[in-house]
Amino acid sequence: MVQLKTDSSIEAMREAGRVVAQVLTAAREAAVVGVSPRELDSTAREVLRAAGATSPFFNYRPHFAPTPFPAVICVSVNDAIVHGIPTDQRLRDGDLVSIDAGATLNGWVGDSAISFTVGRARPADTRLVDTAFAALEAGIAAAVVGNRIGDIAHAVGTVCRSAGYGIMEGYGGHGVGRSMHEDPSVPNEGRPGRGMPLRHGMVLAIEPMLIAGGGDEFRHDPDGWTLRTSDGSQAAHAEHTVAITRDGPRILTAL
Repeated sequence: MVQLKTDSSIEAMREAGRVVAQVLTAAREAAVVGVSPRELDSTAREVLRAAGATSPFFNYRPHFAPTPFPAVICVSVNDAIVHGIPTDQRLRDGDLVSIDAGATLNGWVGDSAISFTVGRARPADTRLVDTAFAALEAGIAAAVVGNRIGDIAHAVGTVCRSAGYGIMEGYGGHGVGRSMHEDPSVPNEGRPGRGMPLRHGMVLAIEPMLIAGGGDEFRHDPDGWTLRTSDGSQAAHAEHTVAITRDGPRILTAL
């Protein structure tokens, strides 16, 4: 069931979203050559603690997971698409990094993700990351009252496919509110004019997940969490939590 948020609830979610943006900003600034993803997780923990927030990721255990998630952020490197568990492996020059972060503040959740290159970027990786953010922007632009879920999905998918990239099969965005994952599901590919109508008060996480090799398949790491491209190609992930309002889409996870 989709839970419509009141204007005051959206304001409260904006505060949670601002903390998420602070976490991602701090983690990105700390992500230099030689730093480990586990150290980035420590940075994120400090930001959450200072804000009086907690992480909806920590100890989260969906049905597919063999163990609860042990960190407050996901750090996915190179061919890892999403759900990367932070490790002690040091980041190298040219690594493509995706960080997914969430925050719970006063009972409301924000969820967002960024992708970037550590050090010197390869042109192909820059294009992949730029396309992920362009797809996110297209999805947000379609998140208006009177449109449907399929319009968001079509906007995201069109940008990804036009650039020749694959779209992670079976994964996409979702509703956000008191919980990190709520109804409805927001696919990254679909037909315009189809699906649930978009209404004032809906809050959605829109999150393109792109595969550079052009295929849609992925595989699980032995840790049961990390999802990697099946062909070993690079991946990128971009996400914002967005409120649908009568005045247009409002990004809740910006600074």
